[in-house]
Amino acid sequence: MKETLEFNHKKQCGLWLICIGIVLIVSVIFGGEFLVNPFVFLIGYYTSFFGVNVNKKVREKLSQGSISKKQIKMIYVSIAALFVLMFCIAGPFIPGWHWREIWLGVLMATAVHFFLWFFIHGWSMVVLGAVCAVIAAAGYIFASVSIPIICIADAAAKLICGVYLLFIAKPSKFIPKTKNSK
Repeated sequence: MKETLEFNHKKQCGLWLICIGIVLIVSVIFGGEFLVNPFVFLIGYYTSFFGVNVNKKVREKLSQGSISKKQIKMIYVSIAALFVLMFCIAGPFIPGWHWREIWLGVLMATAVHFFLWFFIHGWSMVVLGAVCAVIAAAGYIFASVSIPIICIADAAAKLICGVYLLFIAKPSKFIPKTKNSK
């Protein structure tokens, strides 16, 4: 029998996405020669990570139910996948400091890893992953579009999804179809 997934941590994910969207915008503002300032981004990323995802009080306040062991495992798998994807997609451009390709790779890796978050937060993550992948792909296809514009579009997608998850979305379930169900 396949496990029913309960998506009870949408509010926490929403706050995280809002924080990351804001961090990305601020990083673009202070981008300079890096296009997106990696120092601002990393400081903001880790501050947000610990403030939202590690902070037990915030997690408890935003939680609307339990999370399964399978979902906890998927959190770790998706984080590992994110870093592997970044290494594979953006990593080859780091030695030459090709900032456009590095940031597009980071955005694409992040978009792909959102698909794994379906198992933790539901269908909204598939939609966000698809939107962010299209935005990153547009950056690859249309070289005349600047990275700050691509990153602002990506940040806007994260902010919109984050607001939806934090303020509108309700806990939901995914019940896998079995051979006997119609």
